[in-house]
Amino acid sequence: MRTVWITGLSGAGKTTLSAAIARQLRVRGCPVCLLDGDVVRQGLSRDLGFAPADRTENVRRVAEVARLANNCDIFAAVALVAPFEEDRRAARDIIGPDRYVEVFHDVPLSVCEARDVKGHYRRARAGTLRAFTGVSQIYEAPKAPQICISDPGFDIEATAADIIRRVTGT
Repeated sequence: MRTVWITGLSGAGKTTLSAAIARQLRVRGCPVCLLDGDVVRQGLSRDLGFAPADRTENVRRVAEVARLANNCDIFAAVALVAPFEEDRRAARDIIGPDRYVEVFHDVPLSVCEARDVKGHYRRARAGTLRAFTGVSQIYEAPKAPQICISDPGFDIEATAADIIRRVTGT
């Protein structure tokens, strides 16, 4: 089993894409664990903030859960900003380089900010949300992701199916 690790800015569509991947895997009869950043922060990482050290620990925890899922023959679909290259490299090491598939959801900051579904960008620009990735905290784009999606208006279901084909070979 593999882990599909989707990274990108807030508002890029990571959650939507990971949910489509999970849904399509389930239709195929494949067990899958969906690890969404917002959901993980409500439970497993509720004690963490958004400072760099907290982000590193959040990525480590999610990677450990993904590794455990893969060890139990369960796919993991991860939707996490994971803004630091070093943290994503550590996640790859924890999960195993043969099981970790990095998907960079490369949506421009202007598009993510225009979507601003949760109001984070507005609050970050107003100064009421500190250490927000893309505004007051850096996002280190992956240098060599296995898959890069750069069209903000892509077809979710077709892209999810393509990712699954590339990951499973079927």
